[in-house]
Amino acid sequence: MAANKTQNKTTATGASVEAFLDAVEHPVRRKDGFRLLELMSAITGQPAELWGPSIVGFGRYHYKYASGREGDAPAVGFSPRKSSLSLYGLSYGPESAELLGRLGKHRTGAGCVYVNKLDDIDGAVLAELIRHGYRHVTTALHQT
Repeated sequence: MAANKTQNKTTATGASVEAFLDAVEHPVRRKDGFRLLELMSAITGQPAELWGPSIVGFGRYHYKYASGREGDAPAVGFSPRKSSLSLYGLSYGPESAELLGRLGKHRTGAGCVYVNKLDDIDGAVLAELIRHGYRHVTTALHQT
């Protein structure tokens, strides 16, 4: 039986991150998106890339599942969705549970951390989550 080589639907597009964020309708999500762009760029030292139509990612890693499915994904990132900000890559590291306990108003699910607005959470704790999440994905999971 051949390995599953299904293409990842979320890939880096090369589209302008700034143009994407400028087009976010919700004014708080737009402002928070630019704040996250600055924060994640500074912490990771990586340029922002637009993944699919709506995920802003920083750095990347290669994954391969036991099923044979593999691909690349952003190490950390965010998406200013209509209902909340989705933060990616922040809940996988060994420090994440303790840090999430101090983050402030948020919820988690499906590998994401969801916040309504950045003003609802502790910015220093968010910065630590980004730092630890990025380090975990790019070192523990062997960046390619």
